[in-house]
Amino acid sequence: MAYQYILVAILAFTLWFVLKYSSTRKKETTRASVGSQVENIFSQSNGSGGTDIIVVGAGVAGSALAYALGKEGRRVLVIERDLTEPDRIVGELLQPGGYLKLVDLGLEDCVKEIDAQRVFGYALYKDGKSSKLPYPLENLHPDVAGRSFHHGRFIQRLREKASSLPNVRLEQGTVTALVEEKGIVKGVHYKSQAGQESTASAPLTIVCDGCYSNLRRSLCNPKVDIPSCFVGLVLENCKLPFENHGHVILADPSPILFYPISSTEIRCLVDVPGQKVPSISNGEMANYLKTKVAPQIPHELYTAFMASIEKGNVKAMANRTMPGAPYPTPGALLMGDAFNMRHPLTGGGMTVALSDVVVLRNLFRPLKNLNNANAVCKYLESFYTLRKPLASTINTLAGALYKVFCASPDPARKEMREACFDYLSLGGIFSTGPVSILSGLNPRPLSLVLHFFAVAVYGVGRLLLPFPSPKRMWIGARLISGASGIIFPIIKAEGIRQMFFGATVPAYHRAPPVN
Repeated sequence: MAYQYILVAILAFTLWFVLKYSSTRKKETTRASVGSQVENIFSQSNGSGGTDIIVVGAGVAGSALAYALGKEGRRVLVIERDLTEPDRIVGELLQPGGYLKLVDLGLEDCVKEIDAQRVFGYALYKDGKSSKLPYPLENLHPDVAGRSFHHGRFIQRLREKASSLPNVRLEQGTVTALVEEKGIVKGVHYKSQAGQESTASAPLTIVCDGCYSNLRRSLCNPKVDIPSCFVGLVLENCKLPFENHGHVILADPSPILFYPISSTEIRCLVDVPGQKVPSISNGEMANYLKTKVAPQIPHELYTAFMASIEKGNVKAMANRTMPGAPYPTPGALLMGDAFNMRHPLTGGGMTVALSDVVVLRNLFRPLKNLNNANAVCKYLESFYTLRKPLASTINTLAGALYKVFCASPDPARKEMREACFDYLSLGGIFSTGPVSILSGLNPRPLSLVLHFFAVAVYGVGRLLLPFPSPKRMWIGARLISGASGIIFPIIKAEGIRQMFFGATVPAYHRAPPVN
């Protein structure tokens, strides 16, 4: 009997040992498998010395994209021409819709500790009358609002956030050309800060080097227009008539903007139509601002405005517009102002850029292998359609609103401008509807078109009531015709099918390539 117990004990020990060994091997195999899968995510998408993606430019789009992709485990190299704090007079107002995208990306702390100001809407001025247009924020988190700040401070915070990730590297250098082999972009040639010529390689290069991009011509058909220029000043020691609101003055010949950029400073942007502005160096600009602009601004800001002119810190920049018309290029993608620009009147540029980053991040999530450039390129074509609802709505609104807000001797255009001011002043849906579109909270192109023509019909109704006359009927007809002439060319440039019928575009439903 004893030997039976010994035999059972030996068999039990053997069985326990086999099961234990098998379990250990299984765990090790699982760990090795998981490890190899994680490693494969890098090695498969890599193939370029440790870099998955090269991002050219570390502005709003480039820095936010680098952080978003870095958080997803991608190895990102960002090459920026100048990593010092930029000093610009635009890119200072982030709409509530853009702030929500910032939150989505985990970058909301980038507007903290830079003296950013909360913005709750707009105040519109015309011929001594004013109307307050609040953002429709009632159903959103109390923290959601617009933010205005010094552009450079915000950019530096974004760069710090991106470089805080161990797999994101920022390098100062000037990219001179894309590296192409057999029609596929393999990386970039760039000159380092020390002047050394270098080459960086990666399966994918994303170009977002701003409105002055020198790489866009090989990736898109750029049709850049300059409808006007902004002249920027900083006002000190004054308060806006409507605190924490942007102010738009429907001046002659074109709008003037005011908004806070810190707790003690207010930015003023004077729009000057055309591509030339009065000379700053010889005093023509100061004279223009004092004689033409100053009499049209609210009296609460007059003294600070004149003091800012005397101080002499006046800057000018061209306002560029460019519809996105990319060439699908294997191994490369175009983003930001290098790809698509709209008039900065509505402050929608950063909202579009951050929305594009969110769309692109979501598209990248199922991608493990970036080495098949043609397959990845075909898949990423969906980006250009998926971005359209928000981007095209904001682009169209910016272009249309600028044309409506500019003064004109044409009676029909005058009536359209007056109708727009009165329509927005009605309150209710007549103000919250358009403002929700402007703020990036309602990315529906159809809503924009409906409100735009509602303004036109409202203008015609005012002309025809109580008693129509042949002259008023003619002006009304020209008003409708003029409204159509403003908005339809912009919609055509944006792409009617992608803007309104995106689901019918084949790329909209494109699945990620099989690894």
